[in-house]
Amino acid sequence: MFNNWLRTNKFAMWLLTIIRVYLGYEWMTAGWGKLTGGFDAGGFLQGAVANASGDHPAVQGWWAAFLEHAALPGVNLFNFIIPLGEFLVGLGLILGTFTTFAALMGLVMNAAFLFSGTVSTNAQMLLLEVLVIVAAANAGKIGFDRWVLPYLRGVWGRITHHASEPETTTTNFKKRTA
Repeated sequence: MFNNWLRTNKFAMWLLTIIRVYLGYEWMTAGWGKLTGGFDAGGFLQGAVANASGDHPAVQGWWAAFLEHAALPGVNLFNFIIPLGEFLVGLGLILGTFTTFAALMGLVMNAAFLFSGTVSTNAQMLLLEVLVIVAAANAGKIGFDRWVLPYLRGVWGRITHHASEPETTTTNFKKRTA
């Protein structure tokens, strides 16, 4: 019942727009600050790995192993992906373009930050992103998704329609009447 309300109700559409723009602003400003001010995730990653020890670790061992053996050796890639991803998630949410996907990518980043032991606003943003994802297209109706999604559905329909048609040759015969 709540899912249906989120997906179809006009009041929910407006509420989701406010939530979406708030989340977008938070992501976009965080990403822009990292893109323009320089960003190095190395210290954060090392701190997260260090927080995986002790009686009550803030970071789980399996996540610390991923950070230590994958993220830290590839820190230059993460230094590029994180700010760009944050900025693009924010842009998508503010404009209402690929809204569900943008919220999903934001949720993935918030989860990664939470796994790394950083609470901050990550838990709140994650819950709001869940609402946007559950609402699906209704969250982007006041945005570019209003036009982008129907256009893409039409393109996809034309692609799949032509691909599924068997190839036949037709001859045009007209019935002649005297």
